[in-house]
Amino acid sequence: METSQFEFLTAKARQLRDDAIETIGRFGVGHIGGTMSVMDALTVIYYAKANVDPENPQKADRDRVIMSKGHAGPAMYVVLADKGYFPKEWLYTLNAPGTRLPSHCDMTKTPGIDMTAGSLGQGLSAGVGMALAAKLDKNPATIYCFIGDGESQEGQIWEASMFAGSHALDNLIVLLDYNKMQLDGAVHDINDIAPAKDKWEAFGFFVQDIDGHDIVAISDAIDNAKAQKGKPSMIILNTIKGKGASFAESVANCHSMSISEDMWRKETGRYQA
Repeated sequence: METSQFEFLTAKARQLRDDAIETIGRFGVGHIGGTMSVMDALTVIYYAKANVDPENPQKADRDRVIMSKGHAGPAMYVVLADKGYFPKEWLYTLNAPGTRLPSHCDMTKTPGIDMTAGSLGQGLSAGVGMALAAKLDKNPATIYCFIGDGESQEGQIWEASMFAGSHALDNLIVLLDYNKMQLDGAVHDINDIAPAKDKWEAFGFFVQDIDGHDIVAISDAIDNAKAQKGKPSMIILNTIKGKGASFAESVANCHSMSISEDMWRKETGRYQA
């Protein structure tokens, strides 16, 4: 990766984190933890890899990006707003009555959202279906799907993974946000998914296990996944829940938390004139 691109992506990820902190902070409470932990990978995908066009968000050959772990919706929203899918002013309506930016992503409300996320586990099944459809249509689209480690305790994740592997869906790239925490505590204390790499390899995936906050490693892993033929890909993103929000990283569990105006303004440096 060239130095200029690395510097751009690093700065962009920081800006998007600040946008998300402000967006959630203005509402006063929200899923800050998982929003922060996926931001680096989302930045690399949307600003360096994905074939998408905000001017034509429904173009047939576009890459699809599914946030199956739907509580990270604010991460998607700040990226899509920054890319120009909708006005940035919409961000200040997060979760408000009548909003087009609900807590979990909704493809009927928000331009640029490729799949509605409700019950955890369903997004990967939808992604597998999109990947299969693209194969049948000879569509060059790549399907990216973010899943959570707590979400991976859902049986539907493994049914979808089994199908993807057995049908050699090499246009599917799954990204596991492996931040080791879920709503009720540590993943390993509730229903451990380790060893994640071995499990997805057993389901026929090409698996890469990387630092989920390393811009270069993320970029290289996506390139490697796209070059892989005959297997779907799993990129295990070893992440820190709340990464980049000091008030979130410092607490035992930041899955969802209250954020005061003072907290978000201090974190982002966005003070009123």
